[in-house]
Parts: sequence; C-alpha cells; structure tokens
Amino acid sequence: MKGAFLLRSNPARSRWEVGGPHFPGSSVYALAYDGRAGRRRLWAGTGSMHWGAVLRSSDDFGKTWTQPEQANVRFPAETGVSLKQIWQIRPGRAEEPDALYCGVEPAALFESRDGGESWSLNRGLFDHPHRPQWQPGGGGLCLHTIVPDATNRTRMMVAISTGGVYRTDDGGRTWQVKNRGVRAEFMPDKYPEFGQCVHKVAHHPSRPEQFFLQNHWGLYRSDDAGDSWHDIAKNVPSDFGFPMVVHPHDPDTVYIIPLESDEFRCVPEGKLRVYRTRNAGGSWEPLTRGLPQRDALETVLRDSMGTDSLDPAGVYFGTRSGKLYGSRDGGGSWTAILQGLPPIVCVKAAVSGEPSRKVAPASRARVRRARAATARRASARPGKKAARRATLRRAAPRTTPARKKKR
Repeated sequence: MKGAFLLRSNPARSRWEVGGPHFPGSSVYALAYDGRAGRRRLWAGTGSMHWGAVLRSSDDFGKTWTQPEQANVRFPAETGVSLKQIWQIRPGRAEEPDALYCGVEPAALFESRDGGESWSLNRGLFDHPHRPQWQPGGGGLCLHTIVPDATNRTRMMVAISTGGVYRTDDGGRTWQVKNRGVRAEFMPDKYPEFGQCVHKVAHHPSRPEQFFLQNHWGLYRSDDAGDSWHDIAKNVPSDFGFPMVVHPHDPDTVYIIPLESDEFRCVPEGKLRVYRTRNAGGSWEPLTRGLPQRDALETVLRDSMGTDSLDPAGVYFGTRSGKLYGSRDGGGSWTAILQGLPPIVCVKAAVSGEPSRKVAPASRARVRRARAATARRASARPGKKAARRATLRRAAPRTTPARKKKR
C-alpha cells in the first residue's frame, strides 16, 4: 500500500520535485485534477483493507486532504453490491463545472452534480441487460474509461473490462453497445456484440466522432462515435497493449506502447518503444530516443500514460518496474524522471495556474507561469525543492504487483 506522490516542475520540465507519500498504507487506483471554475483540486480514490474505497480531495496540492467519515461513492443498499475500487475519476465538461464521474469495480458509473459533495449510481448502465454476462478481466470487472462528448451534453462513452464499449445519447438513461468490428480472441464468436476486453479508449474533444481503442488484441479507430471500428494496427510490433493517449493539440496524433502478447506482457524484443501516429492510425513510428533498447523487459499498464497541455506537449509514462519517463517535445526524446519505485499503474498530467508558493523550505523560486501537474503514484521518497509543474502518479501496492489486467 504505497499511496500517491505529487511531482511538480516549471514549464521547462527539466527538473522535478517529488512530494508525498500521500495516503501511506492505502492503495490508490485513481487520481485526477480539476481546474474548472477556478478550482485547483486534486482527487484521489483511496482504498483500505479496513475502511474500503473512499474518494478524497485536496485544494492545496496535497497539503491537506478531506477525510470522509463514510464512503462517499457507494452502491445503494438495495443493490446488494459492495464497492471494491475506484478505477477512474473524470471531471465533466467545461460548461458543467460541478459535474464529476467515477468508474468503479464492480463495473458501474457514478455521477456527481455538486462538485463531488454527493454521488449517485447511474441506473441505466447498472441495470443494463448485458450486465449479468460481463466477466472480470485479470484486474477485475471494472469500468476504467469515461469519455464525455465535449459538444453534446447527452452523449458519453464508457469502456468496461470485460464488457466492451457502451454509449449513451440521452444523458445516461439508456446505453447502447458499440463494439462492432472489435474482436475477442478468447470467445467462440470472435466478433461478439459485447464482452470484448477493451483496455483503453482515447478521444480528442475537437473531433467528437473520432475515437481510438486499444483492445486486449487489436488497435482500432472509429469515425462514427463508436458505431463501427476498423483496424489501424499497421507498422506496430504487436496489437496487444494497454495505454493509449491522444496529443492535446493534434487529434490525429496518438501514443501507444505495444506489448509482446497476452502470455508475455513485456515490450517486444526487450526494446522500450513508444509508438506514435500522426495520421490517425494510417501509420505508426517508434519513438526511442532516451529509452532503453536492450534488455528492457518492461510493462506499461492502462492508465500509466498521460499528457500535459503545454506546447510543446509533455508525454509521460510509468512502468511496472517502477520507472517514470517523460518527454518535453511530444515524444521526440525521453528522459528517466524517477526510478526505483513500485509498480506504477497510473500517470495523470495537468497544468495549473496556481500562484507561487513555497512547498519546502529549500524552495526560493517563484512561479511566473503555469504549473503542470501529473498524478503519479509509487513508493518514492519525497523530494525537497518545490517548483511549478505538477505530476501525480500512483503505483500498485506491493500486495498486487501483477496488476496486469487481462482486459
């Protein structure tokens, strides 16, 4: 149980300061930053063997955190279901500054309309007739991806392992399965209506109809908001993998990290390579500068890659062996930011306009520009000096080192 750590830097992103651990002794499977409506709020989904899963927040970059007396995200008693983990925390659209969403295990969607003060279960998805047939993947039966449509308040897409992709067009009252063209190698029917082990779905808000999908086996793009998917696994060593992110300023640029196979979940050939497409999956190129290309038997999990919104964009990812890498130039070159950590299961990034302040006595620098934040979670010693960019990341607890999801 390693908790969460906060990394901060200035816009140059050449040096990083490590803060934490936050929630030592607790597992943290979800982190998010909410900068809407003047907030500078961090969210963390913490888990305890004694107290269960709880959603907590901080408005001072981790100096203090809320301490709920009871679980604030919980299933209604009449469902007979208990919350296991919070897998995803997603702020809503900019024009809905008080909307928040949580994806949880067992697979369900929770919604808040008051900035996280209260939460309700989305019954349209929970009561879906497919639900009894969803099956847990290697990491559990989890709703791990939430993608609100930036232009249509009534539309949202979610991904479930193993259940597949579902979309609502009426604000969550009803949900339609959206898996046409996505295969499921482990099922008798290789292209079932539902039950696919989707690992991640990525999307740029400027392209409401275009989505990208990393499947348990398969790499796909949809140009009709998920109504159909077609294969884009060209020039990649494997179409198996977990993470997938879209460039913050270019909707046709996507990053993935292929793994060799379901049986051997390490990067192919012992070469740690990020693959990037700049033409929406028409072709892919390996990004290797600064990354080990020999004996690097690394694994990168579904939420262990993120981008910031600076220009040039920062791209970050963490490995199951506890290494955090970052790029300040959209993936052109990479540096090892931190090593020697426990398995990293999530990396989140954001830019904050927080005014300058000291975070440690050794810090003298003043912040004149935006501060980037990446949520990361691992077991590292806190650093000393404060700066202006922030990275939150989280790592899998030692008790679950193989947080590999067969999704």
